[in-house]
Amino acid sequence: MHKLLRGIVEFREKMLPTYRGKFAELAMGQRPDALFIACSDSRVEPSLVASTDPGQLFVLRNVGNLVPPAHASGRSTADESEAAAIEYALAALDVDDIVVCGHSSCGAMKAVLDGKLPEGTPNLAAWLRHAHPALRTLREKGPLDPELSPADQLSQWSVLEQLDHIRTYPLVQERVARGGLRLTALWFEIASGIVWAFDEESGEYRDVCGDFAEQMLARIGPQRAR
Repeated sequence: MHKLLRGIVEFREKMLPTYRGKFAELAMGQRPDALFIACSDSRVEPSLVASTDPGQLFVLRNVGNLVPPAHASGRSTADESEAAAIEYALAALDVDDIVVCGHSSCGAMKAVLDGKLPEGTPNLAAWLRHAHPALRTLREKGPLDPELSPADQLSQWSVLEQLDHIRTYPLVQERVARGGLRLTALWFEIASGIVWAFDEESGEYRDVCGDFAEQMLARIGPQRAR
């Protein structure tokens, strides 16, 4: 709490003057480009990794960057928070992209692998079931990158599994069908600070830099005015 309170004071004294105009503009409404789903892990900071300003990302964070799939009715099979964020991002904010970003050394993925959880955490145990399909995929198909640790191998598959879960929501299906929504898998390597993106053409995660970054931008095309 000491760090938090001192940080608030530092922001007010040193940074707020720079952002005052931006916040005045944002007070009138938000028009983020993407729904960014990330882990609650304190080492993962979406705005830092993506160099974004306030108002550019609609961020959803939870343990393991997991998304429960929807029933045929369109209702979430579990907690409604993630489903509500997806619906709001599409219906109210009209975002063009939904991104799921996993990361290395994820405690949630380690827990799914070894089944070891802190005592007295029944809700955590229930929540992590949404990563179990990715564990089955890892065991059946093997790792996308065999040089990674088992937990990191699971993490990479889990990001793709969560995108499949997102595709079960009616609003997502409608937007994807008419070409108005992109779904992207990212993976953040903490030790190196490198962000990797899953490339559908090669079937692997690739470093988001240089030629590959330009290829991704070319596939996306011009940015829509917002």
